[in-house]
Amino acid sequence: MSVDRTHVEEAARRIAPFVHRTPVLRSRSLDAWMGADVFVKAEHLQRVGAFKHRGATNAVQSLTDAEASRGVAAHSSGNHGAALALAASTRGVTAFVVMPEGASAAKRAAVERYGARITTCDNTLDARRSVLTEVLERTGAVEVHPFDDVRVIAGAGTAALELIGDVPDLDAVVTPVGGGGLCSGTCIAIAPVRVIGGSPRDRATSSADGLRTGCSGRTRAILDAHGVEELVVDEPAIIAAMRAVWERTKQVIEPSAAVAFAAAKAARLDGARVGIICSGGNVDLDELPW
Repeated sequence: MSVDRTHVEEAARRIAPFVHRTPVLRSRSLDAWMGADVFVKAEHLQRVGAFKHRGATNAVQSLTDAEASRGVAAHSSGNHGAALALAASTRGVTAFVVMPEGASAAKRAAVERYGARITTCDNTLDARRSVLTEVLERTGAVEVHPFDDVRVIAGAGTAALELIGDVPDLDAVVTPVGGGGLCSGTCIAIAPVRVIGGSPRDRATSSADGLRTGCSGRTRAILDAHGVEELVVDEPAIIAAMRAVWERTKQVIEPSAAVAFAAAKAARLDGARVGIICSGGNVDLDELPW
């Protein structure tokens, strides 16, 4: 099934009772650092502290009663797991989340706090998939993939839909890219506006732990079809961007979100009106990257 603007608009109506319409933040100091007029879509202020709540909520609220009664399941390093747990709790069903043993302690605690049943696995993607398969077979739950799911992509796109509703004349919008769900939804929601996607150079070791997976065939096809400009940023640039946002805006953002700011700066969008989807703010304060 393909995803188009209509799906994003339907998702926006479906999730409206359950998610925050996050603000668009401005900072003259951040503008000076970036060399552009920056409009930050503050998804770090979303419920569960990340844009992931949009896609998970759209997926869970799209299920039939019979499907929902079986529960939902996913593998996640943190934000998607927390979002799915809250979305499931809101609908009164169980969430099963497979988390790698190396996941952030703060993100694991959040997933537990929202009521998910956690199964721990090794840190490889193969291990996550294998253990999730076992959980699905054991529980009969419905899988809600973190990004390779049309309902999740459409839900993610609602952030950009709100952004252009508030700021209709943007020259470009920048998002981080891990699995590609947020960037895919953004492209679909705001086409033909220019979209730039940022990703860490070394996904395996980056502090941007939410971006350690690569795109699926579905999300890769969407990014390619919309001509997304993809920029790879080094770890020092990610950390510098995260620190700049903290210091200049007094907003707590996580490394995965900082990737979009680093990519926007690297793109040299001098004088442009730039929207940045600030994807999340879930940080382990005992493990800051500086």
